[in-house]
Amino acid sequence: MLLRIHHAAIICSDYERSKRFYTEVLGLRVVAEHLRAERQSWKLDLALPDGAQIELFSFPNPPPRPSRPEAQGLRHLAFAVLDVAHCKRALEAQGVVVEDIRVDEYTGRRFTFFADPDGLPLELYEAAPAT
Repeated sequence: MLLRIHHAAIICSDYERSKRFYTEVLGLRVVAEHLRAERQSWKLDLALPDGAQIELFSFPNPPPRPSRPEAQGLRHLAFAVLDVAHCKRALEAQGVVVEDIRVDEYTGRRFTFFADPDGLPLELYEAAPAT
């Protein structure tokens, strides 16, 4: 069912410092950068050599991670799948609570979230069709 990791999302405390680190120190290529003005938030998509991505987010005064999804640190782990709806049904059949399917406003791809037994947020992200 799972194909590969699609992206890891990280919320940083200082956007410019983290952007420099990931692009200049680690050498990741910028795929897209969006200012989400209504949230006072930047979203920076960075490419890893194997095609996986890092999503770097900023939010005003993010608290340290213990509880909120919009806190500093790892936001979620995403897995690329061929059919989000099929995978959602398969997880639910095993008693896993899965959120409603949504559509990524930038890519048009479908995705949904669920949690591991410790509450780590996990995402199923629909892969682009093979060409």
